[in-house]
Amino acid sequence: MQPADWVRLALPGVIWGSSFYFIAEGLDSFEPALITPLRVLFGFATLLAFPAARAPIERRDLGLVAILGVVWLAVPLTLFPFAEQRVSSSVTGMLNGATPLFVAIVATMIAGRPPPARQLVGLLVGFAGVVVIALPSLDKGSSSGIGVGMIFGALACYGVALNIARPLLLKYGALPVICRAQAVALVLTAPFGIAALPASSFSWPSALAVVALGVLGTGAAYVLAATNVGRLGSTRASVTTYLIPAVALALGVVLRDEEVAVLAIVGSLVALLGAYLTNRSPRGPVDPAVTVAAAAGR
Repeated sequence: MQPADWVRLALPGVIWGSSFYFIAEGLDSFEPALITPLRVLFGFATLLAFPAARAPIERRDLGLVAILGVVWLAVPLTLFPFAEQRVSSSVTGMLNGATPLFVAIVATMIAGRPPPARQLVGLLVGFAGVVVIALPSLDKGSSSGIGVGMIFGALACYGVALNIARPLLLKYGALPVICRAQAVALVLTAPFGIAALPASSFSWPSALAVVALGVLGTGAAYVLAATNVGRLGSTRASVTTYLIPAVALALGVVLRDEEVAVLAIVGSLVALLGAYLTNRSPRGPVDPAVTVAAAAGR
């Protein structure tokens, strides 16, 4: 690992961790339903600039790609802005550290057998951390509880989507699959974005935040992550996902003056430990390459 390799390894996690800050900035002027199609539009346009994203996919697999456009992108990316109207960007980012846990649970259900003991311990530790993260927000009232529920709904979608995506990612690589799934998500979310235009206002900070959210978080980060898998190996590349909660926490506290309970920070560390234990299991059903993609759509 050369210094440049460490930078490449960190960049996707830093970008995806920043996405929650960009969403919060976008919400200062834009309605939540407008943010999703805009970010997908900019992300889709960014991916089209890379030849690898335009590689062909067999017609028989396009139906599965369309399903991914719904459960991997359209639904979770719509839930996050609505959730951040009720929960801080810091808490949203910390809860996203539990994504590998949801992937592992769905993979275990698909396998139809109990997970190995070490992976089960990781799942239990991780979800204990998730509960601890959520507790301070739940104490703030029903609105925050609804926001936490939306985040869990988005993470559950990721858990399903990333297991569905696994054979496609192995067959075609990440970029062609994600690019076409984004096209589906754009078609599905655009009508809601258009309907939200009259209730939205315009400001340059919010507009630039949404552009960055799309170009970087929904576009360039996928290219970087896919490149890292090929250059550094899938196991090492998956480490980038563990940067997401820390980056979201730092940006929320420093740039948006968000107050974060110490208990939530402790819970985030516990959740990350659980995710690490879950995904290092040698016999677990989760492919490390899929874990890299677990940050997709942030």
